Amino acid sequence: MRAVKEKVSNMASAAKEHINICGAKPEEKAERAAGVDEGIAEERRKVKEAQAKMELHEAKAEHRADRLDAKQHSHLYGQHHDHLPHGQHQYPISTPGGQYPMGGASTIGAAPMTGTTGPTYPVGGYPSTTKYG
Repeated sequence: MRAVKEKVSNMASAAKEHINICGAKPEEKAERAAGVDEGIAEERRKVKEAQAKMELHEAKAEHRADRLDAKQHSHLYGQHHDHLPHGQHQYPISTPGGQYPMGGASTIGAAPMTGTTGPTYPVGGYPSTTKYG
């Protein structure tokens, strides 16, 4: 359903872009009729067309981000957290030794971690230069 919403939003943005581009051509003709230099009028039209295309791409990026954001919030690690208030997530909190508390153990008042508890990437040296690892 989110993909359909994204697609419809993209189509609406494309229609808006088309309207903006179609509106730039008569404006160019009106400027030429008013005595503005032909080159200047053409450049202004090109700028308006480029702005319309840029706005289309920005809108598409926003639609995509909204879709991915909604998808991530609905599937937190494969679990639904409908019982939590909006904006609060249930993640395990690490204690200073790098261990996670067992059962109902509290982490309130625990000192913050100061160093790494495990190896950092890359374990064997330099990162791979290939795309796949």
